[in-house]
Amino acid sequence: LTFRNPIGLSAGFDKGAEVPDAMLEAGFGFVETGTVTPLPQPGNPRPRLFRLPKDKAVINRLGFNGDGLAPYVERLAKRDRKAALGPVGSNIGKNKATEDGAADYEICIEAVAPYADYIVVNISSPNTPGLRGMQARDIMADTLARAVKARARAMPETPGRPPLIVKIAPDLSESERDDIAAVVLESGVDGMTVANTTVQRPDSMRDPKKDEPGGMSGAPLFPIAVEIVRDMYRRTEGRIPIVGSGGIASGADAYAFIRAGASLVQFYSALVFQGPAMVPKMKADLAALLKRDGFASVSDAVGADHRT
Repeated sequence: LTFRNPIGLSAGFDKGAEVPDAMLEAGFGFVETGTVTPLPQPGNPRPRLFRLPKDKAVINRLGFNGDGLAPYVERLAKRDRKAALGPVGSNIGKNKATEDGAADYEICIEAVAPYADYIVVNISSPNTPGLRGMQARDIMADTLARAVKARARAMPETPGRPPLIVKIAPDLSESERDDIAAVVLESGVDGMTVANTTVQRPDSMRDPKKDEPGGMSGAPLFPIAVEIVRDMYRRTEGRIPIVGSGGIASGADAYAFIRAGASLVQFYSALVFQGPAMVPKMKADLAALLKRDGFASVSDAVGADHRT
């Protein structure tokens, strides 16, 4: 895939694929729509979304609320992909009541593959009961094997397209990280998104809403996420492209993720606090940092911390 810049919009902003091209026009290099599930579902009871201004953080327990696949795919199918300013991805999930989670991913992949530039298998949201359990080695291996086969069924004329990415949590033990790295290398998927929201609450957080249950994103997630990007790059020996996500709010943050091993970065929560003017500023600041350190391109800087 070709990206005019490495700054992407995370899933969650455009759950229903309503404005991907508008967000590309706002300056993003790629846009990730979803998370979408096969069937419509209301999500978790309200209130379920909390802004934490003192911490520049957000806590959500939305629970994959959305209208389901049918209207989502209809919108993607109507897009003029040839005129698009960058790739548009589909982030897919399972319905809360589904017992065979891998089956929901198969359904989503077969539906969106003809219209998505890449697909993200989201097995790491903390807000769907049991979802993070799908990161266990055997379950994850089975799920990703079935995902790869579903893509092949959907796109027999274009093997390996669209790329498949698996999105992992930041809350992982050493053994879980080892297992995920091994499965990803063996599975035939094309990349990892590192990482989803966290259930951790760092001691630095001060906002009175910090103890609300759910996934926390924003500034306090940054050091956690950049560390796991660095660790997963090392464990996979740089063989699997990484999309870095978690607390990015500046060009310097994006650059730290890239040096740690991310080929692309994406964010959402920072938009809440800074607005869309941050996108061109982030790109300009990132370009200046690359130039300062003598890198001719983003790809030259990927994983630079591991070489110094």
